[in-house]
Amino acid sequence: MPKRESPEAEGTATTAARGTGEKYPRILDAAVAVFAEKGFHLARVADIASRAGVADGTVYLYFKNKEEILMTAINTAFNAFMTDARAELHQISSPAERLRRLANMHLHALGSNRNLAVVFQMELRQSTRFLTTFSHEHMVEYLELVRDAIREGQQKGIFRPELNEKIAANCFFGAVDEIVTSWVLAEEDYPLASAADAVANVILGGLETK
Repeated sequence: MPKRESPEAEGTATTAARGTGEKYPRILDAAVAVFAEKGFHLARVADIASRAGVADGTVYLYFKNKEEILMTAINTAFNAFMTDARAELHQISSPAERLRRLANMHLHALGSNRNLAVVFQMELRQSTRFLTTFSHEHMVEYLELVRDAIREGQQKGIFRPELNEKIAANCFFGAVDEIVTSWVLAEEDYPLASAADAVANVILGGLETK
């Protein structure tokens, strides 16, 4: 285990300094691993500090409590995903292919980090407050990407015009999200991203005009 440093040796952090230095992402990575293994409610800040190889007090230089750590870890991961998703989808002209690519990126992002997937699928949903905060701040962004593709597909005559775009977008997310949950709960491991085309085919089969 790396030598744990005292808060005094590390200096005094300020709110403005949050997110700087190599300890900040290390603490977030450690927190995701600890939350996935122990569950949010049983996890302690001391567990996170030990996993990150820093003193307990060092964690409090960056975060007020473990609730803030959880939300920061989730926000950081989601913002990175959305940045990549917007950049990739912007280059795809076909609405159907944009949805297929989004499903692939969603499954690949969580399939490549099982601890993060457990935190997203299980721990985030243990608290109505956490889930409500995430939904208000982030889900609207994700669903808007889906709704944009659906609206464009309807305008081009590719997708069925009678479908409600909001309901269709929620069905898209629900289908992909359930695939992740099934993977997290599965007794055997398998490449999660390999299910992307199959789930996209089901969704697009319901959206596309015959």
